[in-house]
Amino acid sequence: MGDDSEWMKLPIDQKCEHKVWKARLNGYEEALKLFQRIGDEKSPEWGKYLGLIKKFVTDSNAVAQLKGLEAALVFIENAHVAGKTTGEVVSGVVSKVFNQPKARAKELGTDICLMYIEIEKAEIVQDELIKGLDNKNPKIVVACIETLRKALSEFGSKIITLKPVVKVLPKLFESREKAVRDEAKLLAVEIYKWIRDALRTPLQNINSVQLKELEEEWVKLPAGAPKQSRFLRSQQDLKAKFEQQQVAGGDEGDGDDDEEADTRVDPYELLEAVEILSKIPKDFYEKIEAKKWQERKEALEAVEALTKNPKLESGDYGDLVRALKKVVGKDANVMLVTLAAKCLAGLAAGLRKKFGTYAGHVVPTILEKFKEKKPQVVQALQEAIDAVFLTTTLQNISEDVLAVMDNKNPSIKQQASLFLARSFRHCTPATLPKSVLKPFCAAFLKQVNDSAPEVRDAAFEALGTAMKVVGEKAVNPFLADVDKLKLDKIKECADKVELVGGKKGGGGEKKEKPAAKAPPVEEPPPKPAAGPPKKAPPAKAAGPPKKGKPASAPSAKAKKASDTKEIVETELPLEVCEEKSAAVLPASCMQLLDSANWKERLASMEEFQRAVEQMDRSVMPCQALVRMLAKKPGWKETNFQVMQMKLHIVGLIAQKGSFSKTSALVVLDGLVDKIGDIKCGSNAKEALTAIGEACSLPWTAEQVVSLAFAQKNPKNQAETLNWLANAMKEFGFAGINVKAFINNVKTALGATNPAVRTSAITLLGVMYLYMGAPLRMFFEDEKPALLSQIDAEFEKMQGQSPPAPMRGMTKKGAEEEGEDADEEETDGAAGDIMDLLPRTDISDKITSDMVAKIGDKNWKIRKEGLDEVAAVISEAKFIQSNIGELPMALKGRLTDSNKLLVQQTLTILQQIATAMGPSLKQHVRNLGFPIITVLGDSKPNIRTTAMTTLNAWVEQTGLKEWLEGEDLSEELKRENPFLRQEVLGWLAERLPTMRSVPADLMLCIPQLYACLEDRNGDVRKKAQDALPTFMMHLGYDKMNKATSKLKQASKDQVVAMLEKARAVMPTKPAAPAKAAPSKPAQSAPAAKPASAPAKSQPVMDDYSVGEPKPDTKKAKSAGPAAKKGVVGKKAPVKPTNKDEEDKSGPIFILVPNSKEQRMKEEKALKILKWNFITPRDEYVEQLKTQMASCLAKWLQDELFHYDFQHHVKAVNAMIEHMEAESEAVIGCLDLILKWFTLRFFDTNTSVLMKAMEFLKLLFTMLSRENYHLSEYEASSFIPYLILKVGESKDVVRKDVRAILTMLCNVYSACKMFPFLMEGTKSKNAKQRSECLEELGCLIENYGMNVCQPTPAKALKDIAVHIGDRDTTVRNAALNTVVAAYNVCGDQVFKLIGNLSEKDMSMLEERIKRSAKKTPAVSAKQERAPREHPTNPNGTFLRKPAQEEVPNKLKIMYRTYRIQARSQNAHSEHTAPSIPKEFQLDLDMIENDHTRVSEFPDLVQHKLDELLEPVTIPEPKIRSVSPHFDDLHNSTASTINFVISQVASGDINTSIQALAQIDEVLRQEDKAEAMSGHIDQFLIATFMQLRLIYNTHMADDRLDKKDIFKLYSCIIGNMLSLFSMESLAREASMGVLKDLMHGLITLMLDSRVEDIEDGQQLIRSVNLLVVRVLEKSDQTNILSALLVLLQDSLITTAGSPMFSELVMKCLWRMIRFLPETINSINLDRILLDVHNFMKVFPKEKLKQLKSDVPHRTLKTLLHTLCKLTGAKILDHLSMIENRNESELEAHLRRVVKHSGNLSGLKSDQNTEKGALRSDDKVIKAKVSDILSEIFKKIGSKENTKEGLTELYEYKQKYSDADLEPFLKNTSQFFQSYVERGLRMIESEREGKSRIQPSTVIPQHSTESYTPSHSSMSVNSNGEDLKPAVYYERLKILRQRHGLENAKQQQQQQDDERPPFSSLSKPPLASSTDMLHSKLSQLKESRESHFQQDSRSHSPGRASSPAANLDDLKKRLERIKSNRQ
Repeated sequence: MGDDSEWMKLPIDQKCEHKVWKARLNGYEEALKLFQRIGDEKSPEWGKYLGLIKKFVTDSNAVAQLKGLEAALVFIENAHVAGKTTGEVVSGVVSKVFNQPKARAKELGTDICLMYIEIEKAEIVQDELIKGLDNKNPKIVVACIETLRKALSEFGSKIITLKPVVKVLPKLFESREKAVRDEAKLLAVEIYKWIRDALRTPLQNINSVQLKELEEEWVKLPAGAPKQSRFLRSQQDLKAKFEQQQVAGGDEGDGDDDEEADTRVDPYELLEAVEILSKIPKDFYEKIEAKKWQERKEALEAVEALTKNPKLESGDYGDLVRALKKVVGKDANVMLVTLAAKCLAGLAAGLRKKFGTYAGHVVPTILEKFKEKKPQVVQALQEAIDAVFLTTTLQNISEDVLAVMDNKNPSIKQQASLFLARSFRHCTPATLPKSVLKPFCAAFLKQVNDSAPEVRDAAFEALGTAMKVVGEKAVNPFLADVDKLKLDKIKECADKVELVGGKKGGGGEKKEKPAAKAPPVEEPPPKPAAGPPKKAPPAKAAGPPKKGKPASAPSAKAKKASDTKEIVETELPLEVCEEKSAAVLPASCMQLLDSANWKERLASMEEFQRAVEQMDRSVMPCQALVRMLAKKPGWKETNFQVMQMKLHIVGLIAQKGSFSKTSALVVLDGLVDKIGDIKCGSNAKEALTAIGEACSLPWTAEQVVSLAFAQKNPKNQAETLNWLANAMKEFGFAGINVKAFINNVKTALGATNPAVRTSAITLLGVMYLYMGAPLRMFFEDEKPALLSQIDAEFEKMQGQSPPAPMRGMTKKGAEEEGEDADEEETDGAAGDIMDLLPRTDISDKITSDMVAKIGDKNWKIRKEGLDEVAAVISEAKFIQSNIGELPMALKGRLTDSNKLLVQQTLTILQQIATAMGPSLKQHVRNLGFPIITVLGDSKPNIRTTAMTTLNAWVEQTGLKEWLEGEDLSEELKRENPFLRQEVLGWLAERLPTMRSVPADLMLCIPQLYACLEDRNGDVRKKAQDALPTFMMHLGYDKMNKATSKLKQASKDQVVAMLEKARAVMPTKPAAPAKAAPSKPAQSAPAAKPASAPAKSQPVMDDYSVGEPKPDTKKAKSAGPAAKKGVVGKKAPVKPTNKDEEDKSGPIFILVPNSKEQRMKEEKALKILKWNFITPRDEYVEQLKTQMASCLAKWLQDELFHYDFQHHVKAVNAMIEHMEAESEAVIGCLDLILKWFTLRFFDTNTSVLMKAMEFLKLLFTMLSRENYHLSEYEASSFIPYLILKVGESKDVVRKDVRAILTMLCNVYSACKMFPFLMEGTKSKNAKQRSECLEELGCLIENYGMNVCQPTPAKALKDIAVHIGDRDTTVRNAALNTVVAAYNVCGDQVFKLIGNLSEKDMSMLEERIKRSAKKTPAVSAKQERAPREHPTNPNGTFLRKPAQEEVPNKLKIMYRTYRIQARSQNAHSEHTAPSIPKEFQLDLDMIENDHTRVSEFPDLVQHKLDELLEPVTIPEPKIRSVSPHFDDLHNSTASTINFVISQVASGDINTSIQALAQIDEVLRQEDKAEAMSGHIDQFLIATFMQLRLIYNTHMADDRLDKKDIFKLYSCIIGNMLSLFSMESLAREASMGVLKDLMHGLITLMLDSRVEDIEDGQQLIRSVNLLVVRVLEKSDQTNILSALLVLLQDSLITTAGSPMFSELVMKCLWRMIRFLPETINSINLDRILLDVHNFMKVFPKEKLKQLKSDVPHRTLKTLLHTLCKLTGAKILDHLSMIENRNESELEAHLRRVVKHSGNLSGLKSDQNTEKGALRSDDKVIKAKVSDILSEIFKKIGSKENTKEGLTELYEYKQKYSDADLEPFLKNTSQFFQSYVERGLRMIESEREGKSRIQPSTVIPQHSTESYTPSHSSMSVNSNGEDLKPAVYYERLKILRQRHGLENAKQQQQQQDDERPPFSSLSKPPLASSTDMLHSKLSQLKESRESHFQQDSRSHSPGRASSPAANLDDLKKRLERIKSNRQ
């Protein structure tokens, strides 16, 4: 017993947890009694047991468990917090109670589950029970099924969601346990009661016996629908009503409820969707077109079987619907028509709303087919069209139906009317508005007089049904002309009609009920959000009655709902708090809380914090914890660290726990006290924010501000206001009670402390963001100085939109639910704020005397009356809507004969508008429209005042009120020109701002059309302006249809105007403009396709953000109620539904080679060339077809939509996807650009601006991707872009200019030039002037080279415009010529030719005035990159600005290539245009000596000045100068700038630039910065080589050492670059081709040999070539060599050396092929070979002097075939016409006889496969080979190569006899050959010592040195002998010897030379070898010149295009050297 007495003393909650079962049993019993005793459901006592209830039900002792279950049941029934335990308790019941043998335990378990459902936790209970169905214990399964059945039986199908239950039923029927199957059967019977036949489908596959049993049970069930017998807590009002009905026995009410219950369960929702598209037979589309009807029938039967599935998965049914529609419309076999109609009906029924998109296609076809008489066909068609109707809206198909109402065939008319009659039954007054009904009634009225009786009857039935749905009152206006007899017939029909929704009007009422009740039904767990709802209703009530009424009912519910949501706690005594805290906090923490030692208090706080962080929300006693924190020393804590922790913990508790206002009040005083503290202030603010989230900001803010102003501390006051300002931004403004703050803010504004005043003004600024102008009204009495400060703050906020709330999103006031459901306009926000203002009721001040005065005959007394009214309103400031008899009195004065009084009345009306606010709406009809009448006054000042007044009214009321009804159209009927033009102008301005308009706007259309033909020109003009704005709302089709009532002449005119208006139709605003500031969160979900109107829908969405659970149900139930007030608002919903289709995934589709294909087709004229003055339909159609494969379908639909807002949407989508899908964008770039050219012909500015935005982003992206526009793309876009440069709108012109600037990054400027020149011929002066300006910019940026076709021709054409009659054109032309003058000086006067005296004087004057001296130019260019971004389009121009300098290079480079092409075109018309760069310059050199000598000077002169700030005196300074860094702050622009200097005409400048680049290339971590600039750098380098070759080398004034130094720098840089494979691979084919051309030309330049150490230079070049071949992209280099070979063979017939070196490079590449074949793009290589063979067929190749080209090509092809086999034939895809060359035939031969390829298997070590005597491919005799070798030895160029070949030949064939070949030669030649062979032998031996493992390929290195021996390359990177370093040092000495070698020698040891890359290649040769090579060179020269037989051969060609004069000069020079 001792034990017993121990636990007997414990408190109840501890007993319940005791380990002794008796103790627990006792505890449960006491708990049960306690629970029954506690009267307050919100008592804190309940909280103690929250964590114990699960233990109550899962007790291991059966006896204790029973009592525990009883106690738990009482707890759940009475405790407010019980809902928190649902999941764990029900789970415990399922697992531990349902398996108990005692029936009582199970019964209690079931009751607990049902009680949880009653307290709104149905969803969680149902989830747990369904989980229980998977339990292995059949007892548990049976109990779960039984509980579900009871729940359904008692609560009904509205509360128990049937879908998941029905889903598991079939599985339960398969159970092995009979008990489970039996219980499942009972459940199925119960479900059947609620949803009837909808259950059959899900259960169709269960065992047939079971199904039969079920059928038998179902038949026994009573016919009536079951009723809910148990109600949720939130349904108590419903319960009371139900009980009353029971007492009264009211059947009608029951019926309502039945209906309600039925409408809530949708059988369709229970079904699983079936996917049928993939199951359609593969041959369906073929069979459906078959000639035999049996085959077509088979196809249809297969589809019919699939469409019988009651629910279908969504997908693209377009093709199927089209096929079925075709059968219905065209098939002659009626049986098939019937089948197809059934299929359509099945699809419509299975897809429901998803079929809506196809409804418009099939309805007209079905209606036309009603001409069939056969009943089965008609029935099938009726079923089909009825099913289709349910998927769409009447508005969407109304036009199709109306179109057949006048059909000649009576059957069609009859069936159309019957269809409408059936459709009307599904409608409500909201979905059948006047606007839809009116045209139908007109059609029916024609039919009631039809000769066919069946047509008349059908019309009567339809009219009767309409009358039943919308009521007599709504239909009677349309039946004015109907005689009584017919009217009676209609009424009779109306009485017979049974609507789908019950009796008339019932639909609307019924739907409203669930709408209002549903939200509480689905209420989520309680949330602390009760503040705002409680306060808001009184605020609303103060507002206008009209708004107050609809708001009142929801407000009451809101209060009720809030009771359940808000956490309310009673204040607990300190002892209880300590007890609760002790239960959750560590003991040490509790003890040290009030310790005297601050460190201990700090430790205590840390423990406190840890405990709170780990605590579960459900067990956290928030009030107890905060009371502990407030315990002494509490908020008077002196240690700031402890205080900081304390404040932080308050925030934590507020965030993590269920924090009530009671808890908040405990801490708020302390927090406010610390808010101004420097150290603790931020923590205090965070805690306040957390409390704001827990208890709602409005309540928290009110408390905090009042507390702050109750104290005297100004710092706290200031910081409180700062916190509030910030909190408003974070939480949003919803629910804030402005009035509560205003007085405190006024106090703060009057404070002596400036910080408080400043904070108050800042807070007002934030409030202004949300409230706007009305806020100022509260402070108009303040002092002027203060008011000006407030105004300044408001000014700052002007134009800003408030930020979206980040916190407290779920705490929206519940009263917003359902408010203003019928309000479409977005003026609600303003209204809400206006409602906060205190309003005065002035009705008693509007006395009858005053009204009498206003109506007096004497105008002076009338004026007196008006003055009095004005005074009353001024005094009241804000007035209520009740203004007595004033409206009628003022209305009379608007027509006063005294205009002064009219003006005064209008002013009073403006006053009233401001003072009354949104409640003004109710006066629009009686006082608003008379204002419009005044607009017809003849005096302009009266009209102006009237318009101001009208706008003031519309600002308050919104435009919707003015457009409803016929008043506006009546006003327009007045044939007053002033009134018409004012009203139409006003509408044109206002309509575009509206998202939607009432359907009554259509009534104004006849008047609008009349105005279009008005006698007054101004009226016509205004009507035309208004036309597009009407069209944006009503649509083109409706307006076009409305023209049918006009006379033919008028109709033609109006239709033409409609077409024009269609093109300029503005887009609808996407989101409500005014609502955004007050409810920013609305904008996001506003697009949801709920049927609710704009205002109510976002409110619901807002609510759902934080509470997803009730969202769907609430939206569903609120839908019908919301719809009620909508008038014709289905149409805007339709596009939204379409938007719902899948728009995920890429929108640009990459189709390989599609662009190339389109180019070919356009070239071959298979499609229209994109060239037009205005786009015709066929162009648009062609583009649409081409785009189909490249774009997502939905995007294409948007792009080609007739409505411009769809275009904007499409462009937005393209902007979003462009970066991510750049590759696909480039793939269809031509089509995208073409589509935008079509937009250039639109005049809609918004689309145009959006297009410009996209194009700027597009060209930025292309520039970044280094993409270059093709001719095809450019020619189909640029001319049309240039058209827009003449646009009248300045903003468009600026954008076009920005795009033109960007185009130069992706398209050659010199190609742009002709387009712009063409643009100067336009008739549009703006276009001419802009094009000229742009030409000036091009000349300024890119120099005279940009002028096409020649500078002279271009400038002559430009100069013509100096005489233009338009000033801007003249100025632009002058500026352009001045730009040219700045580039080339006085030469411009020669180029422009003869000008008239007047024009010439203007030009000279302008040149003088411009004073563009060269220094100014350089300064300007230097500033350019910095100035660009100030442009309005700065964001887009920034990148081009950075790349401006290198672009000059690109342009110069492209220019000479283009010029070369044009010169070469005539030489070989079959050849593709091949750039011959060198030819061009040599021609210039020969033809114009002055220019050659001047041009480099000019360039040098300009660049010197440009680079003055960055001149670097010595090359050793390699870092970029500081000024340079300032000028170009980004790496990219720095590199661009330096690269541009590489091509400088000044040697020193170029060397400096190369030094800087070398610095970058040497450091691996920095080298990556060069990525993306490689082509640019190579072009610059190559151009510098060309400049040295053409200019510097010919200039005797220059020191050759400088030139050598520059060469060394260039080659050193290139070697560094090409040693990094990642960078080397970036070089493009064209650039590599030109680079190889330059390098080979340099190697062949005899002048280089004359420079000291020229040999060393050539050797380095040789090595560089090898490096280029190895490291470049293999496809690009191979392609480059092939094109180069082709060029050289065309142009160098005289000198084979160039071609030979190119071929040797190719041989080397062929050797690489086995390793590189996988990385090579064979298609491109074969295309190049094809082009080569096209220019050089086999026969032509054989005619060349040397057969090596032919052999080279064959070897290349054989090697490729050998490596790829027959697959090579798959790589001919890029060749357009394979028959143009022999390539394909050759490849086929080689593949066929692949055995012949064995000849290629030459010994890889000798590397001379193609020239060896045993080569199988070239079967030449030994004598031929030797004679070939001796020929080489005898030629000056190939001496060394010949000797090497001879040496190798002797090595291989040691017995070969050379005597016959040597005997005819001179002794000198013989000794030369012997000495050469010995030298090679000694070299080979030396080399094998250095590099024993490496065999040097013959045509790798030495093949590039025609005049010296081979170089060995240590490709394996092995260590080299000291000789190599010695040689490297020698080179460096020589180079630095140019500048005091001795002084610099010291630096060489410890500083790396800037160009060590030159000597980086490991040269395995000694200085001895170098000397021997030099001596060899001299000997070879001598021997060469001794042989007279060879004297005719010219010197080595300097370039492929060297002309005769050049060669002669060189020959002379060589001869003089010999002498």
